[in-house]
Amino acid sequence: MKRSLFGRIWPNATAVVLFVGFVFPVYWMFATAFKPTGDIITENPVWFPTHFTFGHFDKAVHADHFWTLVANSVTVTLCSVLLSLVIALFAAFALARMRFKGRRGFIVTFMLAQMAPWEVMIIAIYMIVRDSDMLDSLVPLTVFYAMMVLPLTVLTLRGYIAAVPKELEESAMVDGCTRLQAFRKVIFPLLAPGLMATSLFGFITAWNEFPLVLILNKDIEKQTLPLWLSQFQTAFGDDWGATMAASSLFALPILILFIFLQRKAVSGLTDGAVKG
Repeated sequence: MKRSLFGRIWPNATAVVLFVGFVFPVYWMFATAFKPTGDIITENPVWFPTHFTFGHFDKAVHADHFWTLVANSVTVTLCSVLLSLVIALFAAFALARMRFKGRRGFIVTFMLAQMAPWEVMIIAIYMIVRDSDMLDSLVPLTVFYAMMVLPLTVLTLRGYIAAVPKELEESAMVDGCTRLQAFRKVIFPLLAPGLMATSLFGFITAWNEFPLVLILNKDIEKQTLPLWLSQFQTAFGDDWGATMAASSLFALPILILFIFLQRKAVSGLTDGAVKG
């Protein structure tokens, strides 16, 4: 009886400890952003704001280049996600439906590419961009961000396409559809969970990426929010309230997306991993 009770308690207790450990830094960031300066700079920590202030957020959004960098981040992130999805759809369809020599090796290559840290190629990436005279441009960021998420996107969507019975596609072709029309009308609507999961993964990767923009883009007008955020504390001295407000604004889009899409995103990744 005691063992059974202990077996039920310790997993839940462990989950609670892990939950608190992961959530508390996020709570502290948002709480500090709303605290008045007197509650931040104090010897005794103030766990809850005595009263809420939006002054730190006002200071953050009126910082130099903030809205320019927001536009850069949104543009690069959305374009990289869209580019990776378009390429991955065709590649995943070929891997799932077509039989060609070297197909299995191609799949293994995608798996190895997903596991390998892309940072090992950062010197080669810099030399390619430099020799192409594309430093301080958003185009290389978009292309390389898309490359980062492409292997997982291809493997996930391949699992979904392989799970769709070929008979459905063949029936559509018998009714007069071309192969492309059969893909668009039959297969594509069934890929929504996989598209949602891979889009969320790609969005998070591109939105948070830091080292590449640090190396390729020295012009502040062509940088993105992660790099600006790393320099925010220097620009504002020891203004932790403004720093936490800027961090909260940066994290907010990811939190909103994850809250709304977490269930479909998790099911999309797990289903795509085991099908096909």
